[in-house]
Amino acid sequence: MPEMPEVEGLARFLRERAVGRTLDAVEVGAISALKTFAPAPAELVGRQVFDVARHGKWIDVVTTGDGEPLHLVFHLARAGWLRWYDEVPRTAVRPGRSPIALRVRLDDSAGFDLTEAGTRKRLAVHVVPRPEAVEAIATLGVEPAELTLDRLRELLAARNQQVKGLLRDQSVIAGIGNAYSDEILHAARISPFALTRSFDEETVARLHRAIEEVLRSAVEQASGKPAAELKDSKRRSMRVHGRTGQPCPVCGDTVREVSFADSSLQYCPACQTEGKILADRRMSKLLR
Repeated sequence: MPEMPEVEGLARFLRERAVGRTLDAVEVGAISALKTFAPAPAELVGRQVFDVARHGKWIDVVTTGDGEPLHLVFHLARAGWLRWYDEVPRTAVRPGRSPIALRVRLDDSAGFDLTEAGTRKRLAVHVVPRPEAVEAIATLGVEPAELTLDRLRELLAARNQQVKGLLRDQSVIAGIGNAYSDEILHAARISPFALTRSFDEETVARLHRAIEEVLRSAVEQASGKPAAELKDSKRRSMRVHGRTGQPCPVCGDTVREVSFADSSLQYCPACQTEGKILADRRMSKLLR
């Protein structure tokens, strides 16, 4: 799933190419992806792109025209992506016949498709007068760039929970998902199952520093890259996530995995759990 650094990279990519252009056509390829019916996507046609913003893992294409702004807001979910064209194909999008969920054509013939692979369709597209009309955006937590040490301390103390779950909770911190939470916890040398109220001041500071450094580095790496290169760039940058069985780049120990029903996490025992191997069963008593 694209997370904050890749989504920020996509937003910057679109901002550079689409701001100032007029929307020439908007075609829906998957009705299931469209979560709003009024205003209709067709009402975006003829409007000018004013900005491209990001809210957590959501991209917000801000358009202006007669009356109030309209926002084309979308979330790529687990299997979605954005495919950019310098010249959009002229063939019509045929609903149900391709992975294309939405096609947007600009007045210079450039544009993009939102695509989604697989059978579990979760990509979401909204056309709204303001982004906060999307509940998932209205309930987002603090952006990582605005997460102070004091605020993180408050969030950790609010409820005694496993730190991996807190980092992934979009209502607490916006934009961090499975991959970057693994990377952050590895950099901070913290077990993914450590309970948040057990953290001393040094551990809180270490976690805060890791959030800043891991995400800043990832955003810098994503910035300026074409959309087509962002996925591979993310994979190459991972130290533990997706690297089960490989040596930890810090200590050389073997990266381990804990599997769940529809996801998994990776960690380094030597760096994060004092050498202990976490039980790989969802309902087991997890080591801390």
